[in-house]
Amino acid sequence: MADLKKELPADNKTGDDLVALGKISGVFGVKGWIKVHSFTDPREGIVDYPNWQILQKGQWREVELEGGQRQAKTVVAKLKGIDDRDEAMLLMGAKIAVHLDQLDSLDENEYYWRDLEGLQVINTEGVDLGKVSHMMETGANDVMVVQADEEGGSQERLIPFTLNHTVQKVDLTTGIITVEWDADF
Repeated sequence: MADLKKELPADNKTGDDLVALGKISGVFGVKGWIKVHSFTDPREGIVDYPNWQILQKGQWREVELEGGQRQAKTVVAKLKGIDDRDEAMLLMGAKIAVHLDQLDSLDENEYYWRDLEGLQVINTEGVDLGKVSHMMETGANDVMVVQADEEGGSQERLIPFTLNHTVQKVDLTTGIITVEWDADF
């Protein structure tokens, strides 16, 4: 079974060179540690990147990660130069990104969500089902949200991303995902 890397929700795009991996969601303790809402899988994978880009007041700036770990259902991290709770509070809500070239290279049949978004989805009968607008996690498996503009409005399909079952082929070169899926469903 393929490993689908979840590093970026559709609503958190940053630009061509940066990939959003999370956001600062709170403070942890009094020594400048922050709570991080991570988009990586596993969630603590965000602390594997030693340098982060932080979006604060409309400007990206690089910060160095001193340490981090999973803490119950969240991730906590310590940034160099942020040494008390008040400084950490100023970072609340900031996006965390890394440069695209910092991402791990993937094995065959592994995909980053950002690479699937915007691809055309057709079924095995050649029927165009629309484009992947975004991906979502359901617990059982990841799901492609496929949006199709049709006469009289648009249609949204939720198609499980299960390789060799529902998803027959992903061709990043042509931008097409082939699925075993009934067009009427």
